[in-house]
Amino acid sequence: MTLVFSELRDALRERLRVVADHELRDSDPQEHLRQLKSAAATLDAAIAQLPAQCDPDLRHYLARQSYLKALTWLEGQNW
Repeated sequence: MTLVFSELRDALRERLRVVADHELRDSDPQEHLRQLKSAAATLDAAIAQLPAQCDPDLRHYLARQSYLKALTWLEGQNW
């Protein structure tokens, strides 16, 4: 797996982890929001690094914010 796709995979995992952290959301909404913003910024930066010839399915998933589908696509590739 190339570095660009590895970073994208990690950013997707982090974004999904933060969204799923209901305990933090309930106990400290401000910290949860801070982590969401940070994860979103990291993910946006990773998406911006994708090569122009990137698979259209992956681009579609990312554009529609179907992050679980994008992560599944990345993990299913034979790097």
